[in-house]
Amino acid sequence: MYHFDVKKTTQDVISWVRELFEKTASPETKAVIGISGGKDSSVAAAVCTAALGKDRVIGVLMPQGVQSDIDCARQLVEHLGIKSYEINVGEAVDAVKKTVSGALGELTDQSRINIPPRVRMTVLYAVGACMNGRVCNTCNASEDYVGYSTKYGDAAGDFSPLSDLTVEEVIAIGDELGLPRNLTHKVPSDGLCGKTDEDNLGFTYALLDSYLRGETDLSDKPEIKENIERRHRANLHKLRLMPKFEFDPNK
Repeated sequence: MYHFDVKKTTQDVISWVRELFEKTASPETKAVIGISGGKDSSVAAAVCTAALGKDRVIGVLMPQGVQSDIDCARQLVEHLGIKSYEINVGEAVDAVKKTVSGALGELTDQSRINIPPRVRMTVLYAVGACMNGRVCNTCNASEDYVGYSTKYGDAAGDFSPLSDLTVEEVIAIGDELGLPRNLTHKVPSDGLCGKTDEDNLGFTYALLDSYLRGETDLSDKPEIKENIERRHRANLHKLRLMPKFEFDPNK
């Protein structure tokens, strides 16, 4: 039976971030994190704060117009005591949509959903460039496996402390670090299409996590297993390096 040692893993991931910055960055380099108020960005920010100290972590809140749960993001940065900036991306998102639809005549639903996270990543890198920062990726292993992220949006970043950890494991680390339960146990939603993640996926994260950790093979739920594996196959391009033509000048 698989056992997750939350105390050890929490210390291991904190040490990993600390050592990464010690080896590859200057002492002034900061971690820049987009704060949504959900579990992943909250736990990633808490890990970075524990690893680097609150003075080297910058939270960036990026509502798109009006964000109903923006208070959760504000609660997180106040709880951690980190410096934060609130940058509304509403006008930028609208401008991109207007410009593209003006050229094409119509936007697909997928393009509408993916534009906001890509605009947000542009903002994070702009903040990083201004503040001597590296952008923290906040994806987890469960969402990555089924492609529940936007390529060059929330799937981007300079370092990724949570991408080998499942949803349930990320929540456990958040609890271990003493984060408010309303943030770590918040119903996951991408904040883009009005549905929860599990509504969109067609299965729960608890079931997906159990499958990923080998606790169930889903032989009794073949339709869900195929749904999971179909999503994984279709989204492998998000996890792999960009294919390139390999030129050998000696041939």
